[in-house]
Amino acid sequence: MDPRTRRLIADYEKMLDAFTGHPYVVVEPLGGYPPERYRVTYKVKGLRPGRRGPMVAETHQVEIYLHHDYPRLKPKCVALTPIFHPNFSPEPGGIICIGDHWAAGETLVDVVVQIGDMIQFKKYNVNSALNPHAARWALANEHSLPIDNKELYPPEPEIEVEGLGEQKAAGEPPLDLTEEGREEPEPEIELW
Repeated sequence: MDPRTRRLIADYEKMLDAFTGHPYVVVEPLGGYPPERYRVTYKVKGLRPGRRGPMVAETHQVEIYLHHDYPRLKPKCVALTPIFHPNFSPEPGGIICIGDHWAAGETLVDVVVQIGDMIQFKKYNVNSALNPHAARWALANEHSLPIDNKELYPPEPEIEVEGLGEQKAAGEPPLDLTEEGREEPEPEIELW
């Protein structure tokens, strides 16, 4: 199996783990296995263009395409619904600028979360704007941002360390695992 196919499979599995049953993100793989395209629906507040300026919208869709040069190059992301944002092209089906720098180690889950954070105006870059009108609006309305503040990363699973709960129940102080809390053994002194 070639490295790209392994990466596509890994991305697919991570997407399933992260977004199955997610309250704000619905991911739909498109095509075969492993998928190269995903339709992502966000259930967060963002903005769409309106006749008299941007209007709040609560559902947004994008498509992410993992082209032949992925993951060496960043995925191609387009908005399927109108989204008013400095880093989204204003035309229908316009591209989404997910950043000027891309590292192959970034995950598809990170891309999905980043786009969702952008829709909420938690992230935007007015210096690299695809929509200058939205960039001017963002600068003039910084005091109103973000539009929404939903956390899109799935919560980390809780890890229980065996024995810690018992110590707390017995009234003992918890283990101090920091560098300062470690006891150094007394140095052995050699007597000739």
